[in-house]
Amino acid sequence: MFVSVVIPTYNRKPILEKCLIALENQDPDVVIDGYEVIVVDDGSTDGTPIWLKSQASRYPHVRLVEQEHRGPAQGRNRGVDNSIGEVIVFIDSDLVVTRSFLTSHIKALCRSWKNRGDRLCFTYGAVINTANFQNPTFEPHKLQDLSWAYFATGNVAIDKKVLELSGLFDTGFHLYGWEDLELGERLRQMGVKLVKCPKAVGYHWHPALSLEQIPHLIKVERERAKMGLVFYRKHPTLRVRFIIQFTWLHLFLWEFLTIRGILNERSLRPLLAFLIRNGYAGLAMQLLRIPLNRIGVRELHRQASTNGHF
Repeated sequence: MFVSVVIPTYNRKPILEKCLIALENQDPDVVIDGYEVIVVDDGSTDGTPIWLKSQASRYPHVRLVEQEHRGPAQGRNRGVDNSIGEVIVFIDSDLVVTRSFLTSHIKALCRSWKNRGDRLCFTYGAVINTANFQNPTFEPHKLQDLSWAYFATGNVAIDKKVLELSGLFDTGFHLYGWEDLELGERLRQMGVKLVKCPKAVGYHWHPALSLEQIPHLIKVERERAKMGLVFYRKHPTLRVRFIIQFTWLHLFLWEFLTIRGILNERSLRPLLAFLIRNGYAGLAMQLLRIPLNRIGVRELHRQASTNGHF
């Protein structure tokens, strides 16, 4: 079986290097005849395409596809269109995988195909969040690493024909968020089942929180709100309302927890700075998530009111 790994990337050259090294060092197995790694550069401005071309001999499995900055949905679609594999594996460009990553996905898929009698399933690997850039795979598995997402493209594998039958990713999701979960809703409606694959482990690196990141994090929440409405327009169900937090319950919850906005990114700044300075950046991020959630939910309701989606 030939496997295609599709990775969209945008200005992540340092961690992308670690990602690609890990994929070059996969353990051989008779279940996999070969594999390719399709890196779709989404208009990076950090020299990623030039660097990849100069390092071609170092990454023999890698094929580069370039596009203007159009977002990960279009990037993943371009990767699938350019792939030759029977199975598509999606990961993000800030994910560093273990040596048994590909074989774990493919063995789990093959077992499920045999048991089901069809290929209407996908495997969902484990994602462990880490801020350790030097040694991301040293991070232990934590309770907060658990995810209830149905189809999150940080670490999944699926039969290419089943994926194409779904219609691929909706490129209307041009900002941050929800394009993979929206595809997951369509796969669910097709009867495509999730198969947990905890042995296919990826370590998701993101830098430890700094105060300088806060404006960007707020921007991301506002983008997620806009894309959340795109998600809801396509699937106007109670389930999707809860996924994107588009309910009065969520609005009340975050207003209550922030004391109607008294606890915000500005009032919390001294405490966040103290926690970061003393080595508790992870705790600071969890605390910051409370006002960030309020920002996102309020923006979602504001956008909905403006566009008549209540």
